[in-house]
Amino acid sequence: MSTANLQQTLRNSIGATGVALHTGRKVNLSLHPAEVDTGIVFKRTDLPGGVNFPARAAAVGNTQMATSLCSGENQLSTIEHLMAALSGLGIDNVVVEVDGGELPIMDGSAAPFVFLLQSAGVVAQSSSKKFLRVLRPVSVSDGDASATLSPYEGFQLSYTLEYDHPVFAAHAHTATVEFSSTSFVKEVSRARTFGFLADFEKLRDLNLAQGGSLDNAVVVDDSKILNEHGLRARDEFVKHKILDAIGDLYRLGFSTLGGFHGHKSGHGLNNQLVRKLLSEPDSYEIVTFDQGDQVPEAYARQSTEAA
Repeated sequence: MSTANLQQTLRNSIGATGVALHTGRKVNLSLHPAEVDTGIVFKRTDLPGGVNFPARAAAVGNTQMATSLCSGENQLSTIEHLMAALSGLGIDNVVVEVDGGELPIMDGSAAPFVFLLQSAGVVAQSSSKKFLRVLRPVSVSDGDASATLSPYEGFQLSYTLEYDHPVFAAHAHTATVEFSSTSFVKEVSRARTFGFLADFEKLRDLNLAQGGSLDNAVVVDDSKILNEHGLRARDEFVKHKILDAIGDLYRLGFSTLGGFHGHKSGHGLNNQLVRKLLSEPDSYEIVTFDQGDQVPEAYARQSTEAA
């Protein structure tokens, strides 16, 4: 019998160690099962008494270089790739402990986090999974960049990437991910973050991106990709923007029944979209399903990836 209508958490706790992208420091990360309706909660164990950061849109602070959560004067950044992995595997409840102000960048994609989550195991819980269904289109824009959520019975994301650069011109700049037919694990999670060599150099001058390397990002100079083995897929650039959007949308607090389209949008605009939707109660509803076979195919398929 399908359990796609039930909330999910981890079967076991699991940990990992990695390097923080901006500080370059070693970070210890541990993921723990959580009770129903807990949601995704991050906890900084390096602060006195531990400080919790619920992964909700209202808690998002700085989005310039990564997505940061705020709790008073404290921050926790670079949560987006783990959030995408949790969303992609349909995990509703987990406590994430980290002993620093930034999550490890791992290889620059969500794949290492997917591996951790699958290694810990995913189990169904006793309460119904809650979905956020988009009821009418909601859009935000900034110049020629835009992001939209629209009604859709399932979960679909499309994205258009635009850079006036020869490398990007030679690779796919549009992509659509339909969760009823696309494997998040195989086709989305492995897409790495990317950036320009000149920008990395400027960031390091500002004491940022100290942990950045060709091991955890696709780096492009004026004419070529610097990574020895190139891209993992021809559409890796645009698929990473979709990966980011999946993580950004999960700060709605629920799995989404709707369609997302981004045009040159980033974490900041995506978070504005999430906040705008939540600020307009007539634009969405929270729904549950009595039986697993009533859940839209997008999430029925998703539950098998997490198994």
